[in-house]
Amino acid sequence: MSGHSKWANIKHRKAAVDAKRGKLFTKASKEIIVAARLGGADPDANARLRMAIDNARAVSMPMDNIKRAIQRGTGEIEGATYDDILLEGYGPGGVAILVECTTENRNRTVQEVRATFSKYGGNLGETNSVGWNFSRSGEIHVESNASEDELLEIGIEVGAADVIQIDDGAIIHCRPDQLGTVAKSLVQASVFTSGQRDIRIIGQRLVYQPNTTVEITDTDIASKLISMLDVFDENDDVQNVYNNAEIDDEAVESAG
Repeated sequence: MSGHSKWANIKHRKAAVDAKRGKLFTKASKEIIVAARLGGADPDANARLRMAIDNARAVSMPMDNIKRAIQRGTGEIEGATYDDILLEGYGPGGVAILVECTTENRNRTVQEVRATFSKYGGNLGETNSVGWNFSRSGEIHVESNASEDELLEIGIEVGAADVIQIDDGAIIHCRPDQLGTVAKSLVQASVFTSGQRDIRIIGQRLVYQPNTTVEITDTDIASKLISMLDVFDENDDVQNVYNNAEIDDEAVESAG
């Protein structure tokens, strides 16, 4: 299992325990607003909006909130105008970090992200300073009662590139252009087995996966890196954070 996968595992376990519903709603709402503004209000014709709505439902966001977010995106009701920005930099130990943001105030967000990098011994870089080391991928988070071997078999059948077992199911990676198809096939695979293998999609998104990783064995560096990533996650303007750290299990435990 790669270090990126280890961190994904830690992050998903942590989110399941202490994620704040309000912050989840805020991030889901921003994604819906931007998707609707860029591609229109019809989820059947706007794949990004359809995925954003599915993810909002997965965190139990009320339909009224979803509808208002769509209307804000299309301009039917007034609200802030959000834009996507991708910020890049290096964290402790030379770890490459991508920070995906959705914000109505670019200058504020850049300043906050720069300050977080600096606080933990990193630095904000220029465009493509670390982006070259990441590739786009589709990611699907599923809950399932299937075994690890069954999930792997199902994943291969539906075109997944990788299946990573986590506590409450699995993280499934696929080609970015096949994200919708693979997600739909996973649901169908569950239906066709008459409920014997239940597979429920918790979320799906396009992510950045590192092409090469940096091994982190030093406890202090691991602690700083984890703290930095936590601060990014707590920032309402930050939608997603990606890194290429391969953190040693003992360092994670010591830093915990």
